[in-house]
Amino acid sequence: MELLGFSASQVHPLASLTDAGSFLSGNAASLFVWADFSTEEVTAAPDTWREQVRQLAGAPILDLHLADATNAAHPSYFDTTHAYDMVIFRKLTFETSRAIAEAEPQDAPGGASTAKPPAAEAAARQKRYAPGFLPALAKIDTQPVTFFMFDTVLVTVRSGPSRTIDQVRQRLLELCQAPRPQAAPARGNGQSLLHGIRPPSRPEDLMLRLLNAMVDRYLELRAPLTRQLDRWQRALLNSRRSFSSWEGLLDARIQLRKLEHLSEEQRDALQEFRDSLLDNRYSSDQPGGAANAPGRDEVLLVRINDVMEHIQRVLAHARRLEDSIESAVQIHFSAVAHRTNRTMRALTLITALFMPLTLITGVFGMNFERMPWLQEPQGFWWSIGLMGAVAVVLAALWALARQLER
Repeated sequence: MELLGFSASQVHPLASLTDAGSFLSGNAASLFVWADFSTEEVTAAPDTWREQVRQLAGAPILDLHLADATNAAHPSYFDTTHAYDMVIFRKLTFETSRAIAEAEPQDAPGGASTAKPPAAEAAARQKRYAPGFLPALAKIDTQPVTFFMFDTVLVTVRSGPSRTIDQVRQRLLELCQAPRPQAAPARGNGQSLLHGIRPPSRPEDLMLRLLNAMVDRYLELRAPLTRQLDRWQRALLNSRRSFSSWEGLLDARIQLRKLEHLSEEQRDALQEFRDSLLDNRYSSDQPGGAANAPGRDEVLLVRINDVMEHIQRVLAHARRLEDSIESAVQIHFSAVAHRTNRTMRALTLITALFMPLTLITGVFGMNFERMPWLQEPQGFWWSIGLMGAVAVVLAALWALARQLER
């Protein structure tokens, strides 16, 4: 369990849920609290955990939502109640993210991997995949992260370690606890994770920052996936070597289709969250509605649109790569058919060239007592010359026909 308290300008690490409750009730400048739990902590004592969250947030989590939060196979999803909103978002697993990060330095410029796997693993991979296949792309594993957004509490439930969430938490502690510089220098990937050093102002803001960092992991898949698909295409179109790694190509298509379905589910979940935010904003503007902060909602809408645009880029890239595989397979079979046609054409020409010669040899092989040239001393050479002349005439006719076609 990790707890952080957010005020107007700083991030405060908290030790327990009791400290979190004291932070919300005793600090006038407090905004909200972020409570990060693992699935094991929730499933160990679900009733106790739900009661602790109720005491902190002021409202209980429904049984069905609690079951969804602990379901490792649950797709990306959004739901809302009168007390909180729930978003389930499937992110890349820690192992997949680490393998993608390690794939970059292991990939040689020439397309072959510089890593030295064990002999048995290398032999198995050689039979299944084309040379240079990245092990990180053999299987794209994901796991759900559940967000419960109360008015002053953000609860996250995740299974297993998450490098993205840990990085966001660490950057928040580093940037928001330190004094602000006059001109903030560029900080690379860490800066882009948080969109600056300003702490989030509400649970929805922090959730969108976390989602943006998770989607960026999917965007990192584009470069290695593109390189791998380029290898598949070169192998498919290589005329000197027959392509035999069809099982690996099928696995690549399965992973691309899986990535496409994941992106569609994520986009639909965020679209529902965006619609819910717009509905709440509209209802608060009506007579008798709650007070609304248009500026805060505008910032959230901008962040939601940014995250959805990143998801759309992942979805479009997966579809492009899938189309590229289909095109490469079609070109491969077209090239194989073209090479087969050329071979059959050569065999047909040879057959057509020797058919008159076979006829001549068959005629002179008849067992008749009297035939022309049988008793002639130069009869053999005359027959050879006749067959050569026939071959030259046929070749000349074919050459003339080709010239006419051109």
